[in-house]
Parts: sequence; structure tokens; C-alpha cells
Amino acid sequence: MAENCCDHSKEVEKLKPTLICEETLYDVAELFKAFADTTRIKIIAVLKEDELCVGAISELINVSQSAVSHQLRVLKNSKIVKHKRVGKQIFYCLDDEHIKKIYDMGLEHIIKG
Repeated sequence: MAENCCDHSKEVEKLKPTLICEETLYDVAELFKAFADTTRIKIIAVLKEDELCVGAISELINVSQSAVSHQLRVLKNSKIVKHKRVGKQIFYCLDDEHIKKIYDMGLEHIIKG
């Protein structure tokens, strides 16, 4: 049986100029991959509230400091968190308001369904 085929040429030509380059789409996928871990989401949740050191994050989310450090490295490489040194301690915070919005939108999507 032959498949029904329709002419999509108008839609394709209209949308082609709006397509985002592959490299940018790859970077967006990598950003979302960084959100795809429960420990990292817990870290984002506490850093959304305040700037914290590894020890405080570890205690709040009940995960070892070495595990928190590892996940912070992933988040830092993904430009989700940034850090600053105060004396011998390093404090982490979310990189910018966009990260808060992404987290809040995900939470809202789950809670309000």
C-alpha cells in the first residue's frame, strides 16, 4: 500500500532559516545533561537559596564532601555554578538567574503537572 505523501516544501523553506546550528544544539543538550542527576539537582536546589561551601552543601543534601566536590566540578564545567575563594574556603553559587529559571520551570512542571 502506498504511503500518502504531501508537499512540505513551503514549510521546510519557511523554517530552514530559523534552525539553530548543530554546535549550539549540542551545547544545549550538554546543559540539560548536567541537570540529569539527582545529586546535582539537590546541589542546585540549595545553591538557589544561598552561597555555600562544600561542607555545608554536603551536610544539607546528606552526600559525602568528595561526591559533592565531584558534582560541583561537573556543574562548574557546564557553567551552572561558579565559585569564589574567601580565605581558605571556596564558596559556590549558581552562575546566573537563567539557572534559577531553568530549575524553577522544571520544578513547576513536575509539581503542577
